Amino acid sequence: MTQTSDQLAARPPGRPRSERADKAIVDATLAILAEEGGVAGVSIEAVAARAGVGKTTIYRRWPNKEALIIDALAALKEPIAEPRGESVREDLIVWAQALIADKTQKKRVDCYWSILSSAERYPELMDRFNREVIEPRREIMRKVLRRGIATGELRPDLDIELALWIVTGAMAHRARAVGAGPVPEDFAERVVDELIAGLGRP
Repeated sequence: MTQTSDQLAARPPGRPRSERADKAIVDATLAILAEEGGVAGVSIEAVAARAGVGKTTIYRRWPNKEALIIDALAALKEPIAEPRGESVREDLIVWAQALIADKTQKKRVDCYWSILSSAERYPELMDRFNREVIEPRREIMRKVLRRGIATGELRPDLDIELALWIVTGAMAHRARAVGAGPVPEDFAERVVDELIAGLGRP
């Protein structure tokens, strides 16, 4: 069947992106990050070889290895559902559960540590990682806490940044605690309830 000029015009320019190739490239990047122990071990050549694609395939998608690493790390993050807004408690529990998932998978932890170990050598990469991957997730919870203050669920003098660090620290420490065993299913809920008991209005 011959395509009409309208059908041809409707097609996007260039080759269509392959989801399989994208996944292979991201998986290869994460594997190298975890195994080589840092950003220095990642190169477009090494990723291309491991993913079984040409370097041009990568460069069509990412301008450099830093952009590729950022997207690969973002893909590791547990998605956080948009807060439903029914209560601060429920929204904080969803966020805390996502943090637990981030911290209990070895592949994720290995990749994050490899980035942290490279922070001094690649400050711009770390800044971009925090700005593009970490901060958007934290801002979701800032909005939840601000809403809790506005609705009276939380104290009006709440230190929002400190509250974020309390939840993040509790999740990260428990997930990595040596000899503590698996994280209980209700751990995130218990932490949030204790937090609200201290941060809520008397």
